[in-house]
Amino acid sequence: MSREDLVKGRALMSLRDEVEAVIRAWDAYEVEHGEAPVIDFDCDPGGTAAPADRLTVLRRLTGLRPKASGVLAARIDADLAYLGALLGERRPLDEYIRETQGCGAGGWPEEYVAERAEQMRSALGELGIRWGAAANAELREAEGLLDVSDAPDAIREAVSELEPVVREATGSTAPYRLTIETAEVDAYWAFWLDGAGQDVRLQLNLRNVEFTQAGARQFALHEVLGHGLQCAGYTAVAAAEEVPWVRLLSIHAPHQVMQEGLAQAWPLFLLPEDKVLIARLRVAHYCQLVLAQVHVSINHGASAVECADYLKAAVPWWTEETIARYLADRGLNQQHRTYMWAYPAGFDWFMALAEADDAELSRRVLRATYQAPLTPSDLAELWPSGPPVGGPGGPVRLPKAPVL
Repeated sequence: MSREDLVKGRALMSLRDEVEAVIRAWDAYEVEHGEAPVIDFDCDPGGTAAPADRLTVLRRLTGLRPKASGVLAARIDADLAYLGALLGERRPLDEYIRETQGCGAGGWPEEYVAERAEQMRSALGELGIRWGAAANAELREAEGLLDVSDAPDAIREAVSELEPVVREATGSTAPYRLTIETAEVDAYWAFWLDGAGQDVRLQLNLRNVEFTQAGARQFALHEVLGHGLQCAGYTAVAAAEEVPWVRLLSIHAPHQVMQEGLAQAWPLFLLPEDKVLIARLRVAHYCQLVLAQVHVSINHGASAVECADYLKAAVPWWTEETIARYLADRGLNQQHRTYMWAYPAGFDWFMALAEADDAELSRRVLRATYQAPLTPSDLAELWPSGPPVGGPGGPVRLPKAPVL
């Protein structure tokens, strides 16, 4: 390495450290005021900072932005866009999603959603389940119902069974320590993972969670061996070498599409013969696509009643309360207005990768995802002929719900 390169590298690391210090101060402020944390996983644990309010953080990051490039610039842009939203800005959806999640919010054509709906219906039909209001309950029965008290052990057993397979697929050798806790929170999530370094915490929200044997495998892959092992791996990489990316992971930042996408799609890569689990996967994928239709539509002027009627027709077991929360998350909540797009955008891309039947491509992508927090642009470079992350574009007004 030349002296010039060494100087540039040191300057980049110094700038990254400055950005991280500002993000820590912002996170401390949010936590102090009872708001959602900014840092969801800390890959460089031990750092502290005095709280700084949102406007102060916005000004500090704005001052640092002209010095940044590459992944560091993309992360600052995401922080600035999210901070602006928290301070009252209301950017158009596509602009907001591009700045935060790093991809477009075009959505998917009606015909594509209908194709995925038919695929899901066929997967349920193989289990003798007909689509309708009872389909979800019948699928849960097929998955094997579990008592809440049995869930932590079932998840740990599933982790033990599947961890060697995930490590083989990703090349990850990172250690981690898992803690499972229960909580009762009035929020959309049933499972949530956060942590620092090699310490991974899985929280089970008893208000929302429904436990099944298949669900234990699904969430072992999604939360523990997806997010947990992945973030522990980033910690190991960051400890061994200087990395250009911000080591404080946040759900409003452009790595989230990759993380949520792979976490959801893991069963199709590893357990394609598990008909029950794949049926659940097909249902989840379809549901994310119809939620994406609403996400786009409600941000382009569709009424709440229009969107609610569409969701009720598309997924008949969703209650009015559930639908109301989905709408508020995607139209009103500025954290979820960005973060919720990561689910359909990433899920659909990784489903396409799993279905591409290209073992070498899949191996290359999967291993890369456990080495660094990749952005949608990184994914596109790894698979240039892959589908556009965030969809090719669809109607900005609601289509008819798929007929099933």
